[in-house]
Amino acid sequence: MTAIMGIVNATPDSFSDGGRHADADAAIAHGRRLLAAGADLIDVGGESTRPGSERVDPAVEQQRVLPVVAALAADGATVSIDTMNAATASAAIAAGAHLINDVSGGLADDDMFAAVAETSAHLAIGHWRGHATDMYARAHYADVTAEVIAELGERLAAAAAAGIPRERIVLDPGIGFGKRGDQNWQVLSQLPQLVALGPRVLVGTSRKRFLLDALAAPDTDAAAAAAVDERRRDLATAVTSVLAAQAGAWAVRVHDVAATRDALRTARAWQRGAAS
Repeated sequence: MTAIMGIVNATPDSFSDGGRHADADAAIAHGRRLLAAGADLIDVGGESTRPGSERVDPAVEQQRVLPVVAALAADGATVSIDTMNAATASAAIAAGAHLINDVSGGLADDDMFAAVAETSAHLAIGHWRGHATDMYARAHYADVTAEVIAELGERLAAAAAAGIPRERIVLDPGIGFGKRGDQNWQVLSQLPQLVALGPRVLVGTSRKRFLLDALAAPDTDAAAAAAVDERRRDLATAVTSVLAAQAGAWAVRVHDVAATRDALRTARAWQRGAAS
């Protein structure tokens, strides 16, 4: 059964909900709402990775996320920390985090794999080709799916060499990271190839721009496409999450947990009916 990872952005500038939960108390309350809505784990982030965003000092990042991680872990929640910094990863693990979600796959901080290896925490390795300031400059592929799988395979080998067992590793194709519109759809449509590598696979499409492009009419300009309302983006997210689950994804990372929960339950009911 595919797990639902609920997103808590403890930041002032995340692309979808930046500023709504920047205060620790607000972030904790939001995490608890996501758990009540059906999230299996909560992903707490203190640094935006939206296109064009600037890096955040690890000390600032930790001020934002550690109280949230500690409070949710104390509640008994399974907590993930969305960070590219090894120091933040170590501090979050000490505060109760179970999973490190590194969208850079260990490329942003050479110490990340060693920091995780010396603990019992799990690690999600994202496909990444550079920081948010210039990620799209590297969005050039001859065969995007083959290259994503090959590059993730290299990071998987590096993590294993650092002492992290495969059973503690999750692979993320990095939807929206260094990939433009149709490149994301190509990777998603061939997700079973990534699943076949063996480690668990995490997919995060939630509210991303390529969904807006699909929802907008063919003659819609960029400003109008960006204005597609949140409800429609969450519907598109739920659909892609169901398709990811059917392709074998271990978990989907979403803002609207309830919509995705209902979509996954509906798909499972369909499948049970077909099997009966």
